[in-house]
Amino acid sequence: MAAMIHVRPSRVAALLALLLAGASAAVAAPADPADPNLPRLRKLLAQTPLIDGHNDWPGVLAARAGDARWTMDLRRLDPVAYDTDIERLRLGMVGGQFWSVYVSADLPPVEQVRRTLDQIDLVKSIVARYPETFALAHSAADVRAAHKAGRIASLIGVEGGGQIDESFSVLRTYAALGVRYLTLTHSKTTAWADSATDNPRHDGLTPFGVAVVRELNRLGMLVDLAHVSEATMLDALAASKAPVIFSHSSARALCDHPRNVSDAVLRKVAENGGVVMVAFAPNYISEARRVWGVEQGAQRALYNQPPLNGLYIGQPERAKAAMDAWLAEHPEPAVTVQMVADHIEHIARVAGPDHVGLGGDYDGLPTLPEGMEGVESYPPLLLELMKRGWSDTDIAKLAGGNVLRVMAQAETVAARMASEPPATFTVQALDGGGTAGAR
Repeated sequence: MAAMIHVRPSRVAALLALLLAGASAAVAAPADPADPNLPRLRKLLAQTPLIDGHNDWPGVLAARAGDARWTMDLRRLDPVAYDTDIERLRLGMVGGQFWSVYVSADLPPVEQVRRTLDQIDLVKSIVARYPETFALAHSAADVRAAHKAGRIASLIGVEGGGQIDESFSVLRTYAALGVRYLTLTHSKTTAWADSATDNPRHDGLTPFGVAVVRELNRLGMLVDLAHVSEATMLDALAASKAPVIFSHSSARALCDHPRNVSDAVLRKVAENGGVVMVAFAPNYISEARRVWGVEQGAQRALYNQPPLNGLYIGQPERAKAAMDAWLAEHPEPAVTVQMVADHIEHIARVAGPDHVGLGGDYDGLPTLPEGMEGVESYPPLLLELMKRGWSDTDIAKLAGGNVLRVMAQAETVAARMASEPPATFTVQALDGGGTAGAR
């Protein structure tokens, strides 16, 4: 989750053009029907489910639809407002999806837990309302069974360590409700783990954070290292007995965003057996786009930064004119399907083709790469890789085989740890010298 508000003027313009031309504006074309590799891709994805590591649909439904989210028709939604609906999932040949349960790290911990439970319930409600389309999945075997039955395997990931409220009991409750991964941080550093986008306080994981990793291993939940600092990545990789995932991150060598994964960490991921699921966020894909975004924000602040600053404070017309002039001189750099494919290829070169996957972050982004505006857009990406010479074996690993292997290995580790007692220490007990207590 990067943002809950979509501002996509280019998408709106494209859809209006389609309407004026008399065409349907429901979705973008999922793939060129004349592509000679399309039959090959269809056959491959009939055998191996395409599994995405991160989609924020539950959260955006809660934010946009309110109480209607429990009853609204999800088969076809406004493509300007939503990246996901059932028709587009089918067009995208999606076979499995980790639905992200995202709650703002700025909320009080108790409210984070309440909203997390609400979204878990929403995912289960969607699956129950559309049993012909979705099936809840808790294991690799469940995913394969759902795919064989023609359904989209639905898994749940909690996107932020703050959402457990420093409580192993809350973590175990999420596991019992079917949550299959925990992202150790979101945008803010927690009491026990450093975030990639906040000031570090721990140089990675604290002892409590290490205990969280071990408890995730014991429960068979995946350790998700998207959003964490590099020090936290390395500490978690050292602590985890099971392969880890990055549910939606890209290659730092190509785009120097701290959310991305450096080559040094990629090599550690290969040793661990984990998988980096490439995110489609333009500011994680293109270094030029990342820098442009920062500069754009600085310009907006320069012209009109309420309540007291800005060159044109209290003069919205002048501020807008100045911003429009800057944008005319500094157009937004294009981000394309080919650039996303570049990140996939880089990770495959450094870590190996067994350690890369897909983590689009749909319905969590304010913008998306050209031609990848919704969940219908996986085929063009995979077809691009086929054009580059990727084998069926490696496409299958990327699409879903790698994360299925990671899930199965995590389940094996959990079975070995079944006799170990559950974690019960508090942050104070492990990190602050307090008295142990069950939470």
